[in-house]
Amino acid sequence: MSWLTRVRNALPFAQEKRDTPDDLWTKCPGCGEMLFTREYEANLSVCPRCEHHGRIGADARFAQLLDAGFSLLTAPKVKEDPLKFKDSKAYPARLKAARAANPHPDAYTNALGTIDGHKAVVGVQEFAFMGGSMGMAVGSAFVSGVERAVKEKCPYIAVTAAGGARMQEGILSLMQMPRTTAALQMLKAAGLPYIVVLTDPTTGGVTASYAMLGDVHIAEPGALIGFAGQRVIQDTIREKLPEGFQRAEYLHAHGMVDMVVPRGELKATLARLLDYLSPAKQAA
Repeated sequence: MSWLTRVRNALPFAQEKRDTPDDLWTKCPGCGEMLFTREYEANLSVCPRCEHHGRIGADARFAQLLDAGFSLLTAPKVKEDPLKFKDSKAYPARLKAARAANPHPDAYTNALGTIDGHKAVVGVQEFAFMGGSMGMAVGSAFVSGVERAVKEKCPYIAVTAAGGARMQEGILSLMQMPRTTAALQMLKAAGLPYIVVLTDPTTGGVTASYAMLGDVHIAEPGALIGFAGQRVIQDTIREKLPEGFQRAEYLHAHGMVDMVVPRGELKATLARLLDYLSPAKQAA
C-alpha cells in the first residue's frame, strides 16, 4: 500500500473510491475520440464526430433493420471438424471459444420479419465469430435462408462481413462459393429480389461469391470491400494503388456498388427498394 493510499484511508472525510464500469467509454476506431458507450450505441455505433461506422453484431443489426416481432430462424446442423484440423489449437476448441463469446452457433444467422411492413428474410454475417469466416455452417445457413425466402415468397437480404473462407475446413469451405451461387438461382427462378448490404470488412471468398451477386448492392460508408488484400495486390502488380482503394466510396465511384448508405438511413432505403422490387409491384 502506497503512502498516499494510507493517508487517504486515514482521513475520515475522504470519499470512498467508486468503481467505474469497464464499458463506460468506447474509443472510436476512426478518429480515436473517447465516446460514452451509451451515446455511441444510441447513435447505431456510428461516431458522432467522424461518422466512422463501427462493427456491430447480428442481434444489433436485426434490431436496427427489422420491425419489432421478427423471429430468428434455426441454424442448420453441419458436420463439425470434418478434416480433424489442428493448428496451434484444435478446431473444436476454436469453435467452442467463439461460441462462448457470441450469441449464435456460427457466423451466419437468418431472421424472418418485416422492414417497414415489407416481409423479408435477412441473413447477417457476424465478423466477431472467427472473422465471419465462411465454412459449411455459413454456407448451409445462407442456403436455408434463401430456401425460406422462396417458401415465404419474399425477398432475401444478406448483410455481409467476412475475412474470407475458413481455413480449418479446407476445400469444403471453398465449395460454399459455388453452393451459395447455385442457391441464388432459386431466388431468380422465383422472381424474388436479392439485396446485399456490404459492411466492413467484406473480403475473400464471400466477395467472390454471394456478396457480389445481388440485384442491388448497398455499402456502408468506409467499408473495406475486396477479394485479395491491398498489400498482396500492390506487391503483385508492383504499382501504387489509388487512395481509398477497396473502400465503399471508391467502389461506388467505379461502378462496383450501387449506393453508399449511412447506417441511420439503411432501413428506410431497404424499405423503398423492397417496395419497388416486390413481386406484387412487378405483377401490377
